[in-house]
Amino acid sequence: MVTHILHRQTTHKYPIAVGGEGPYLFDSNGKKYLDASGGAAVSTLGHHHPRVVNSITEQIEKLAFAHSGFFTNEPAESLAAELTARSPSGGGRVVFVSGGSEAIETAIKLARQIQIERGETQRTHYIARRQSYHGSTLGALALGHHASRRAPYEPLLGGGLGLSNVSHISPCYAYRYQGDDSEELYSGKAAAELEQEILKIGPEKVAAFFAETVSGSSLGAVPPTKAYFSEIRRICDEYGVLLVLDEIMCGMGRTGTMFAAEQENIVPDFVAIAKGLGAGYQPIGALIIRQDLSEFIDQGSGALHHGHTYMSHATACAGALATLRTIEQETLLENVVSMGEYLKAVLIERFGQHPNIGDIRGRGLFWGLEIVRDRDDKSPFESHLKVASRIKNTAMDQGLICYPGTGNADGINGDHILLAPPFIVQKHHLDELVDRLQKTIDKTLP
Repeated sequence: MVTHILHRQTTHKYPIAVGGEGPYLFDSNGKKYLDASGGAAVSTLGHHHPRVVNSITEQIEKLAFAHSGFFTNEPAESLAAELTARSPSGGGRVVFVSGGSEAIETAIKLARQIQIERGETQRTHYIARRQSYHGSTLGALALGHHASRRAPYEPLLGGGLGLSNVSHISPCYAYRYQGDDSEELYSGKAAAELEQEILKIGPEKVAAFFAETVSGSSLGAVPPTKAYFSEIRRICDEYGVLLVLDEIMCGMGRTGTMFAAEQENIVPDFVAIAKGLGAGYQPIGALIIRQDLSEFIDQGSGALHHGHTYMSHATACAGALATLRTIEQETLLENVVSMGEYLKAVLIERFGQHPNIGDIRGRGLFWGLEIVRDRDDKSPFESHLKVASRIKNTAMDQGLICYPGTGNADGINGDHILLAPPFIVQKHHLDELVDRLQKTIDKTLP
């Protein structure tokens, strides 16, 4: 077949997906794939869930779209009410967009606007973490620090097209950085870098700090160490810096609670969500803002100085609302916790002593396996060997979809694979996942 799509890999021949059911996808040749990563941690409910499909169909028959500059709509209002009620702060306001990169761009701009509205006009600097990824639009790309994704666009990122006032501190990444420190000591050291950077820049100049609660595609499901984020929250409060948590991958139940921040016992100022919010049924993302911060806009300019055409899209919000309600009505968070524990156990049993699996980490149904050349010294495979990509392709041959990642060791070298199966999985699906993954790794690694 001749394609007129400029695909992600232009010389690769992609199979044509024609259907899906539960945790499986089917291609045009009749081959069946176990979707063990939900694409990119998107398909939380699996494929063709009737509740979501019916809700979207019913909404389209009533109203597909009305521009948010003229109208609001019932699905958007209901979704905002239910999301904020479940958010770590128990309230707030929401901006609905079309995906994760837009949610981060919204956070960048809204952090600046809120600082202006509360009279802190000199706050123009942003801090994020190295080896991070927050999206592919220029502002989000500048905010992140994934070397290979940034490389072609580096001249644009600091020249006014991206985000010029940004600096980076170390990630909270115990496998590579904790060393001989206790968890408590390491958490303090990692968080202290934020305070040092704020003081270096000038506390009055820093607008916001961005971090993934559980790091996703850039590091591979790396959870924070205990007390790291509570110290980050304290530092942000002390210096008037907004804390923005990126839960685009790890949020919406993926780690066993609706928001990953719940497990850190903190209240962020903003939370960016996407992927699992719509479970793949419609493109949607969102930024949730603490109520007291949104009120600075009400009392000031009274306007959101930002917008996209498909904000608060009625059909997308109807699909996301059905997703949220399905997770609750089918008690799927409980399944995420129980199946997550089972997946952890079988991964450790099968790969815990593998000479090329350096670390197995994660929470809920969000797991990463770090691939190393040498388990003892943690040395990575060189990037030109494309180990993660080869694992992905071999897994596809085995009828398994897993998400590859690179650059976790130093920004360029280092490989991992990400597992994020849907919340509906059962033990037999996870047994099948691990069996196919072992065949894949046996065929791919030395």
